Amino acid sequence: MADSSFSQNYRAKLFPGFVSQLEKTDPQFMARFNNFAYDEVINAPLAEGQKALDEKTRFMAILSVLLGLQGIDEFHLMLPAALKMDVTPIEAREIVYQATAYLGMGRVFPFLKVMNAIFDMSGVMLPLEDQETTTEENRLAKGNQIQIDFFGEQLRENWKNGPQDRALINKWLADNCFGDYYTRDGLTASQREMITFCFIYAQGGCEPQLKAHALANMKLGNDKPFLYQIVSQCVPYVGYPRSLNALAVVDEAAIIFAKSE
Repeated sequence: MADSSFSQNYRAKLFPGFVSQLEKTDPQFMARFNNFAYDEVINAPLAEGQKALDEKTRFMAILSVLLGLQGIDEFHLMLPAALKMDVTPIEAREIVYQATAYLGMGRVFPFLKVMNAIFDMSGVMLPLEDQETTTEENRLAKGNQIQIDFFGEQLRENWKNGPQDRALINKWLADNCFGDYYTRDGLTASQREMITFCFIYAQGGCEPQLKAHALANMKLGNDKPFLYQIVSQCVPYVGYPRSLNALAVVDEAAIIFAKSE
């Protein structure tokens, strides 16, 4: 089996001059993978209500799922490609930064190092312009307001009104997860919820949180057909079990969302 002409041309655009060692040692496997990931998936027919993802959105999703599933080697390959597809260094950095809230520093630290090494090799001057918009004094209130906007009034001061044995974690969700990350410039609110959806579904085992964020995505305009597209375009990197789980959660969230409208 040979690589399709579309796959060859697409990969030449993404990875100019790069030849994978696997194409020498495992040529038939790589031809199958390349034709699937870089032709069949990209050119998949659209279902009713779907729109093709623009390249920037596709690559933002790919970077995010690679963080979620800890695909550091593939991230090293795909970040330069994402920069060619109009993902800016600030947008890429914001994706990595925000992953810390959902994956923890123990899993994000290697990606920070790879990202900065690629920026350095690409001539990107570091540090990049900071995107902070909050202070120590207002991060809690601003983070909590985003929670309310995305998930509903029931989250207002949830560290006070929720179970007291969860008060500390609920406060950190407001001031750290949302106040430190979601308040930053560099990505829109809908982009931030899309990448969060990707972090959560790619790591697996977090379906309750995934449902909540699928609903938040829909509230921000990232509807069911859009989330289906995100999942389908990332299948080559995530595989089928977690992708199918994500689609099932999106289906459940869509029913809830429709009833709330």
